[in-house]
Amino acid sequence: MKKTTLLIFVFVALIAGYLIGNRVNIFPAKSTSPPYVYNFHIPKELSGESNAFSEIVQVISPVVVNISTSKIVERDAKPFSDLFDDQFPDLFEPHHKMPKKWKEQSLGSGVIVSPDGYILTNAHVVEKADEIQVTVYDQQNYKGKIIGSDPKTDIAVIKIPVEKFPAIKWGDSDKIQVGEFVLAFGNPYSLSNTVTMGIVSAIGRANVGIADYEDFIQTDAAINPGNSGGPLVNIKGELIGINTAIFSRTGGYQGIGFAVPCNMAKSVMTQLITNGRVTRGWLGITIQNFTPELAKEFGMNKSAGALITEILKGSPAEKAGLRRGDIIIEVDDKEIKNVESLRNMIAQSNVGSKIKLKVMRDGKTLTLVANVTEFPQELAQAAPQEQEEKKSPDEHTLAGFSVMNMTQEIAKQLDLPKDEKGVVIVKVEPYSAAEDAGLKKGDVIQEINKRSIKNIRDFNSTVANVRKGDTLLLFINRGSNKFYITLKIYS
Repeated sequence: MKKTTLLIFVFVALIAGYLIGNRVNIFPAKSTSPPYVYNFHIPKELSGESNAFSEIVQVISPVVVNISTSKIVERDAKPFSDLFDDQFPDLFEPHHKMPKKWKEQSLGSGVIVSPDGYILTNAHVVEKADEIQVTVYDQQNYKGKIIGSDPKTDIAVIKIPVEKFPAIKWGDSDKIQVGEFVLAFGNPYSLSNTVTMGIVSAIGRANVGIADYEDFIQTDAAINPGNSGGPLVNIKGELIGINTAIFSRTGGYQGIGFAVPCNMAKSVMTQLITNGRVTRGWLGITIQNFTPELAKEFGMNKSAGALITEILKGSPAEKAGLRRGDIIIEVDDKEIKNVESLRNMIAQSNVGSKIKLKVMRDGKTLTLVANVTEFPQELAQAAPQEQEEKKSPDEHTLAGFSVMNMTQEIAKQLDLPKDEKGVVIVKVEPYSAAEDAGLKKGDVIQEINKRSIKNIRDFNSTVANVRKGDTLLLFINRGSNKFYITLKIYS
């Protein structure tokens, strides 16, 4: 027993001596590093170990085309100097050499989307063109024919007389993620077969002012004049967008470019080829975006969705049971983030189809079904007219604005129906809470805090107990455009 104990003691001593001699820390100090490990792997495309991008270029370049258009421009009238050319021929000599007609040329890009020669490009590239010449990758020239054009999305379809041609593979723009790599192809400044690389900077860009229906992909891939109509592709070599425009203060690339998503372009293209025109879905509502202030007044946790401000009589929306003040938060189980996403979704819905609407009403969730009809071509809204109003003793002032009763004469001046009810704003004080809220002279207040306002009496009784710090929810009619505004009472 003593011998066994001695052997164990010697064995432990040898191990301890080894650890001490090699300075092994038996009780390491507690790590001060963060409690996670970030295993970042550089993509092959950036590591220099892959030629993936060059392979994409080899596949895509043959389907990118150069589009050259020309149109005849004619002078509408003689120059001012022509009135005197008989008396002063030498003085106005340059104008005698100005032709009455001349040819204007422009360049753009396009992408072949089917083997039988259909090409997608921008509407503004082929707008009013008398002749279209398409130059393909091997420098062969073809005469292009416009199949259809849709200025509302800035998409056009042209065709060249071929039977079998390479065509690009379609992607799915609904699956695009911010930050993914993209390549832009085209012919900037007449430099054919040009490709640039970047990332998706943002998606769902609207209110850019380029087209009526906007849902742009924003990218920092260099896009310059001449790139319009060219393809934007992902690293799988799939078409995800049609390059459309740039944001620039100089006319050249400044890191912000926009492309029409391929799903929208494909929908427009299919209708142009099949029907020769684009039909758009319609519900018959006017809508506005939420602000955090409006969201609070309507009991919403976030300022997402589209707020209905008007239901047109006899419209699909009225038949479906929608009401003013409803908030559309989903269409066919797809989230509605803002007015633009709802408008685009309805517009791209098939005419005659049924859509499921998820709606918030008075804090409760409802599900309604609406039939989509075609957008009426004759539907138009008159522009509001600003009219000078005479002061009246029947004026009442609140938070920097004055109102008076609506009369038939005032309604006529504001281009509103003669039986329109409400109180009209006749004055807005500069730098007031009313001006900050966006109220304007000529606005008609028809609701306050969801209570109907038909006249001054309703107005006074509703605001009688308003105190400093309160927020009012106003429903405004401005030149037949109806919307909600929140007004903070500061004094």
